[in-house]
Amino acid sequence: MDIKLSQCFIAVDDHDQALAFYRDALGLQVRNDVGFEGMRWVTLGSPAQPDVEIVLEPPLADPNASPADRQAMAELLAKGMLRGVIFSTEDCDATFERVRASGAEVLQEPTDQPYGVRDCAFRDPAGNMLRIAQRRNA
Repeated sequence: MDIKLSQCFIAVDDHDQALAFYRDALGLQVRNDVGFEGMRWVTLGSPAQPDVEIVLEPPLADPNASPADRQAMAELLAKGMLRGVIFSTEDCDATFERVRASGAEVLQEPTDQPYGVRDCAFRDPAGNMLRIAQRRNA
């Protein structure tokens, strides 16, 4: 069986702010920007991984969701309770400095972890935690 990751989804409450972070601070390319029934999806990806896409979507991307469910998802997003992603890089420290210079909220400065990576962590404008990891040579 040949199975690969194609897309992952990150909930955001302001697509324009999220674009400034993912495109401008992280350097991802915008691949698509679609609106439907008052909602918006923006697809981005790394030039180094043309087959993998990150989709920035509304906190509850279901036009049939109840107002109570929409509110519950918005509250979870605001608390930073929804999961983000882990990016990899060849230089954690340089990437950290570039993202920090963008004004992103720093959660963890570059740290050598016991499981073989040097990583750092940020929150995106919606509150999602993102980690950026560099594999350490053994």
